[in-house]
Amino acid sequence: MNYTADAPAVWDPAFAESDDCLLSTDQCVVRGQYYFVKGLLEIPVIGSDEVFSWGVWVSLSRENFSRLADLWDRRGRETEKPHFGWLTTDLPAYSTTTLNLKTNVHIRPVGERPYVELEPTDHPLAVEQRTGITMDRVQEIAADLFHPSRSEQP
Repeated sequence: MNYTADAPAVWDPAFAESDDCLLSTDQCVVRGQYYFVKGLLEIPVIGSDEVFSWGVWVSLSRENFSRLADLWDRRGRETEKPHFGWLTTDLPAYSTTTLNLKTNVHIRPVGERPYVELEPTDHPLAVEQRTGITMDRVQEIAADLFHPSRSEQP
């Protein structure tokens, strides 16, 4: 019920050798100019108490990234207001790119990944976040991710 991206779409493995780049499981910096945080974009599963989640990367301004870093281990950080960001994960289960969708990143208690809320647009991912998905849709997403050639067959 959770699928995750290892790095933002702009990450290149060659960056790992650069002093001005960083990729951890939670944060990413590219060339000392671009800042990313990993969060969960959650989608309710209709008729269930379960939630399907995408582990996605969101770009933040330098100021918001620094603020988040300052609060990373601080109890009570979940009272912080949401931070604007751009989705920087292209999810393969959607025919329309998910790159650069507008988001709000909500910080949660220490030890929990931030919650990524999409701007309420008509993009299929944003619609699914607002209205939920069926278990059949969860299975369709899994099939697309783990067996992409099957979904391309007639």
